[in-house]
Amino acid sequence: MKFITYEYENTIQPGVVWEDRVTEISSVGTDLLSIIEQGAVGLTAVTSLLQRVRGGILLENVRLLAPIPRPHRNLMCLGLNYAEHAEESYTAQGREVKLPEVPIVFTKATTTVIGPYDPIPFDAAVSDHIDWEVELAVVIGREGKNIPEAEAMDYVFGYTVINDVSARDLQRQGKQFFKGKSLDGSCPMGPWIVTRDEVPDPHALRVTSRVNGETKQDANTDIMIFTVPAIIAYLSRGMTLLPGDIISTGTPSGVGFARTPPEFLRPGDIVECEVEQVGTIRNEVVDG
Repeated sequence: MKFITYEYENTIQPGVVWEDRVTEISSVGTDLLSIIEQGAVGLTAVTSLLQRVRGGILLENVRLLAPIPRPHRNLMCLGLNYAEHAEESYTAQGREVKLPEVPIVFTKATTTVIGPYDPIPFDAAVSDHIDWEVELAVVIGREGKNIPEAEAMDYVFGYTVINDVSARDLQRQGKQFFKGKSLDGSCPMGPWIVTRDEVPDPHALRVTSRVNGETKQDANTDIMIFTVPAIIAYLSRGMTLLPGDIISTGTPSGVGFARTPPEFLRPGDIVECEVEQVGTIRNEVVDG
């Protein structure tokens, strides 16, 4: 199933996309986060509803928001989870290339999240080194702590697409990632959450990004350094993961700051991020 949050006639509600139509599922939960928190009970209720009512509003007539417009806590993100991206990053900074031995984790503030087609705000007074990063994101479906790697996939609700928009100058100034990763509107997400059963292997997905139609990143999740189960096992060690938690698995090579010469986004640019079997998001960079 493809779960969405959408706006129609000034009302925001959760739904499921079936072909070219949207079925409202607010009778199961007031929002998508509350449905995910219900676990198997919620999924069963949605499935039962779809057996009775399938179809509804045309997808083209609704405005898609981020599937979880305001997560209950910061998004957890991996840095340097693709070897070639680690190499280009260290090389661009004149540093020795060293692949991570454990996942490098940072977070993005909840206020970064915007919809799959919403504008990315640009304010040169804050940063003019705005970069793109296409990523596969995992949505947790069950509460868990100290999850064994062999059982980790049982805790996955589904997958979505994220553009981990990054202010590179701020990222470096603070000697850590949080500020440079947490500007308002710096996390386009969507267009939906595809449930785990519809993505047989999250480690065999093509991930691409395009700026104004030109391909910038083109790789496959099969070359991630840390797999989805390994990431979940690591994060849950001594720390409880909650239903609705969003984990972004890192970006491949091809980002702007590592190019020669460096490239950064400017107002008017159109950024598309696509993950095979999951979806595509498309956002324009807008001044102010």
